[in-house]
Amino acid sequence: MGENASFWESLIYAHPTCTTWKQEAEGSIYHLASILFVVGFMGGSGFFGLLYVFSLLGLGFLCSSVWAWLDVCAADIFSWNFVLFAICFVQFIYVTYQVRSVAFDREFQELYSALFQPLGISLTVYRKIVLCCDAEVNTLEKEHCYAMQGKTPIDKLSLLVSGRIRVTVDGEFLHYIFPLQFLDSPEWDSLRPTEEGIFQVTLTAETDCRYVAWRRKKLYLLFAKHRFISRLFSILIGSDIAEKLYALNDRVHVGQGFRYDIRLPNFYHVALPETPPVPPSRRSHHLQRGSPRHKPAGVTNCGSFLTP
Repeated sequence: MGENASFWESLIYAHPTCTTWKQEAEGSIYHLASILFVVGFMGGSGFFGLLYVFSLLGLGFLCSSVWAWLDVCAADIFSWNFVLFAICFVQFIYVTYQVRSVAFDREFQELYSALFQPLGISLTVYRKIVLCCDAEVNTLEKEHCYAMQGKTPIDKLSLLVSGRIRVTVDGEFLHYIFPLQFLDSPEWDSLRPTEEGIFQVTLTAETDCRYVAWRRKKLYLLFAKHRFISRLFSILIGSDIAEKLYALNDRVHVGQGFRYDIRLPNFYHVALPETPPVPPSRRSHHLQRGSPRHKPAGVTNCGSFLTP
């Protein structure tokens, strides 16, 4: 303990305290460097935040080097500040190269601005998502089918970029799919990664459409490597299914003029002409979990997301 005490005492008291302070202020270059440091440390995150930070800090270290060379005439202060300036300059060049390397085509850039950027997704993460679909935008001509009921396998996940898709089941209209909505989110959500399935609806292009498609296996490999991307797609797909449910909610009606609200199924009695009435205690089990685009029994005028 005595040795430690003597060490700290020598460290504190080895140098005399300042008895007189320098009267004149440092030159303008020193104060400019300090201002650049203060403003530079206010930068944010992301590529452009890094460019902001490294550019201002680099200028600050450069001003400190000039100040040390002209006013202080201290080689060590000049050397350290110049080395720090060189490091900031190299980092600035590296980040600039990264920004240029993640440039996208116009449609992918618009997709990022409309869907991913508002969620705070960085360009590096978005680049992984784009590379997973091979940075390709597919075209679907008018009246051509993206999927056919009972025939097309569920082997990808697609996001509509432009155009409009009509969803039908047994020739009966269900709802539309608009830009920035997934084409097959209910089918994707209904299957586990190891399961296979086929579409229970038909998806037809009402106009010339453009969409981005991720292959099922390749996308699951991306999810396994990056859990953040997996959670991101889980949120996007869940929100997309909810929008489709609300779109169908306005079209679903049951017998005797009652309106059937799919958000509150237990508050409505579904009339079943060919089956005995369901006891009130068992109504919560009447609607079973199924494909979000199946047609319920007793529903007139259109289909629904629930199975009988």
